[in-house]
Amino acid sequence: MRERYEYIVAWASLKLLGWLPRPLARWVAARLAAFLFRLQPTWRQVALFNLRLAFPDSTESERRKVVRDMVRSLGWLAAEFAHLPRYTRQNIERVIILDNFENFADAERQGKGVLFLTGHMGAWELKPFAHAIYHRPLHFVVRPINNRRVDALVNHYRSLSGNRPIEKNQSARAILRVLRQGGVVGILADQNAALEDSVFVNFFGTPAATTTGIARMARHTGAPVVPVYSYWDASLRKYRLHYEPALSLVRTEDEDADIRNYTALFNKEIENYVRRFPDQWFWVHRRWKTRPAGEQPIYPDQKSKALAAQPQPSKASNAAQKS
Repeated sequence: MRERYEYIVAWASLKLLGWLPRPLARWVAARLAAFLFRLQPTWRQVALFNLRLAFPDSTESERRKVVRDMVRSLGWLAAEFAHLPRYTRQNIERVIILDNFENFADAERQGKGVLFLTGHMGAWELKPFAHAIYHRPLHFVVRPINNRRVDALVNHYRSLSGNRPIEKNQSARAILRVLRQGGVVGILADQNAALEDSVFVNFFGTPAATTTGIARMARHTGAPVVPVYSYWDASLRKYRLHYEPALSLVRTEDEDADIRNYTALFNKEIENYVRRFPDQWFWVHRRWKTRPAGEQPIYPDQKSKALAAQPQPSKASNAAQKS
């Protein structure tokens, strides 16, 4: 029943926002996002904690403004996602324009496929959709949503421009196949990764468990890595789909060192974007959750859980210590 209820809510929300004119849909979605954020104080706490870690010199007032603007950006993202069925090559320029597309074209001409280094930036669901409309479809790596019906609904919208999802747990072979065919694979590389799938490299000066997947694929295939992100340009009142030049990746005989160096470079690229547009990144995520073995948790709620999980001394041992 819960799965069915969640699906009905997701379906009805998308249909309602998609039916509304785009300006009104963005207004409604932004206020709905603000309302949901108030219902979940933990989200605000995590976002503010992350901002204190990343921008220690900012004032609390400045951080709170970033959070408010981020929530509005998330609402706009929801509205744009709901409007994906409306976007075509004839009208997409009203919503998002290409910026430095020649950087991608240069990488594509190498004939080894292209890896998009990207993350939860701006209108991240609109980004691959627009690329497919302007140029041609790509593949993107996704973590399946637990609710299978909602997952199918979301992937249906994502695939309307011809794009195809690759499930994260089954991604290696699929990515290799796409790259061998000269295709493009987008990978969100800005979230906390499991200990066994990551290396610790700095993100805003604090080591963060970062996926090594894109680095391993780049080293193995020689496919160029192109940083791609979208951001809202208030002066144009449109999004920009921006392509950076392919990153310079030097391959050596030391695979482990290469993976670490590549991944550190990727984190720096993402950090540069976030510093430029702090209100258009997903600060609610616990980016520094996984810690090196033996290191204490960073987040306050994790520390509380860790303390609670520690074995407490028995009454007998306490009595022995007192005596």
